[in-house]
Amino acid sequence: MTASYDVRGKRVWVAGHAGMVGSALVRRLASEDCTVLTAPRAALDLTRQTDVESWVRANKPDLVLLAAAKVGGIIANRDLPADFAYINQVIQTNVIHAAHRIGVEKLVFLGSACMYPRGGVQPLAEDQLMTGPLEPTNEAYAVAKIAGMQLCQSYRRQYGADFITVLPTNSYGPKDNYDPLTSHVPAALMVKCHEAKVSGASSVEVWGSGNPTRDFLHVDDMADGILAATKLYSGTAPVNIGSGTETSIRALADAIADAVGFEGMLKFDASKPDGAPRKILDISKMKSLGWTPHYSLPSGMKHAYEWYQKHEGD
Repeated sequence: MTASYDVRGKRVWVAGHAGMVGSALVRRLASEDCTVLTAPRAALDLTRQTDVESWVRANKPDLVLLAAAKVGGIIANRDLPADFAYINQVIQTNVIHAAHRIGVEKLVFLGSACMYPRGGVQPLAEDQLMTGPLEPTNEAYAVAKIAGMQLCQSYRRQYGADFITVLPTNSYGPKDNYDPLTSHVPAALMVKCHEAKVSGASSVEVWGSGNPTRDFLHVDDMADGILAATKLYSGTAPVNIGSGTETSIRALADAIADAVGFEGMLKFDASKPDGAPRKILDISKMKSLGWTPHYSLPSGMKHAYEWYQKHEGD
């Protein structure tokens, strides 16, 4: 349902402010008349319940944007399921419970498009959650995120807490993880194409067949969508935030190569896992709130590459 939450004059805690989405939220909030609260990892370990509750009591946020999470690409999810399950469940449980205990006005939990069933009908609408088996390569991460959504829904039902869940699609842009082995596909391909251009290599390997389709959104659009949902949405059901455009991995690779200026060949290694064959989000609910993304894939990738060039090696 629609709501009206005014962030002006509020104390807003961005949990996970150093990550890609968290840092984009901090940038977005700079244009709002609010006080942004952050807690560096060295000062606050979100896996420690007592520490989290003490920090929240001392800093008294009005609004919590819960972007903190352990994230990674398809190989990391496949090889480190216990880490993805444990760390994510502990962090989100600690933050959500602490927010409830001090009575924050609103909390926004960032779920994931990975929470949808592997065989869901495309585009994926919010009512398809928990209607079928999950994608095996990131099942542990998805189950952890589903648990976070259920926790927010439970506090809403039992206590009337204004805790909502947004389901972000695949994001890319400034402060992404640019490690080719552990990152998501946009960042990994950008690094590969950049290094191939610099070295003069004739080709770049792309994991998988190139046929699966995904929904890619620039992280600044993601932050803007999250803030729009914060201001305009309140309900038990989650809300998708995506581009509304279905893009194949092959088309993504072409867009990244164009942005980077790599003119060699893209070689697809079908021996690497593809993941779910299709995943595109239905963003009708966000559109009904008046929100649409700003960046196209070509313009977004150009912006992302410009940032990467400036910060390479940071």
